[in-house]
Amino acid sequence: MTRFVDVGNMVRWVADTGAEQIIAGMTQYIEDDFRRWAAFDKVPRLASHTPFGVIELMPTSDQELYAFKYVNGHPFNPGRGFQTVAAFGTLADVHNGYPVFMAEMTVLTALRTAATSAMAARHLARPDSRRMALIGAGSQSEFQALAFRSSLGIHELAVWDVDPGAMQKLSRNLEPLGFTVTAASSAEDAVRGADIVTTCTADKARATVLHADAIEPGMHLNAVGGDCPGKTELDPAILTSADVFVEYAPQTRIEGEIQQVSADFPVTELWQVVQGLAPGRSSTSQITLFDSVGFAIEDFSALRFVEQAVRGTSFFDVLDLVPEPDDPKDLFGLVGSLSPVG
Repeated sequence: MTRFVDVGNMVRWVADTGAEQIIAGMTQYIEDDFRRWAAFDKVPRLASHTPFGVIELMPTSDQELYAFKYVNGHPFNPGRGFQTVAAFGTLADVHNGYPVFMAEMTVLTALRTAATSAMAARHLARPDSRRMALIGAGSQSEFQALAFRSSLGIHELAVWDVDPGAMQKLSRNLEPLGFTVTAASSAEDAVRGADIVTTCTADKARATVLHADAIEPGMHLNAVGGDCPGKTELDPAILTSADVFVEYAPQTRIEGEIQQVSADFPVTELWQVVQGLAPGRSSTSQITLFDSVGFAIEDFSALRFVEQAVRGTSFFDVLDLVPEPDDPKDLFGLVGSLSPVG
């Protein structure tokens, strides 16, 4: 039997536990798995691109558990009444290949993306950071705010989105949770005086939502929106002025902000910083950039976190997903007796 957390149970679990508490716990799981980076199989995600968007599979294994996530990215979906992103994932036991756990990962991906941002900020942002600019107020934005409050104590937010309704939505959701939210008049206005800048826009285009002349010494940039070929958010000049950190360089060079620069552009993989093998932030004036595209190990961590968190609770169902004949060699026996005769 395979345990399964569907949308209803995921939503109930998050409401019962609290999104900020979940993000904080998941942040630690992701960091722990980055500390054992060498234990994992690693490949760039497998992507199928169409004019409508992209559908991807993201696999990895630590030789004990195998995980994959199915995820799409369709930026025009909201105008048709659909989510931009929909996802689900699976954990399997490598010893027999059986799937042991499945979960919706639309909500879960938002939580894990925010947790990864928080984990990176622990190592790259100034510890005295107090103000964050959010460029893009879509589905991911509230989760990012909660993540940075849990990791760095950020309460003050400036937000900019081309959709005024999205900014109103963000204020409506976050102000009751204790955030001070200011709606900016432009991306440059939002960024002015910020310690941390998170960009999280959805258009599948070579966009420039942030220009180099808006960047100030000491900022930490958390670039979340660029996550497939042909989709970027930052002025390329920002890359050359910052120290750039990535999850898995072979994937990020295809999908991240660094697809805009040469293949030998220097970057540091974040696991090296987590393990103390490379420096993160080294001065208060340094500009750091986390070029985040999402990587399979983070999904592995998120699935593992949820699987352990819901044990012994009512927040999962059981799927009869794998046939179990009395004789493992006689699969036909399950159906043969039911077959019509003559």
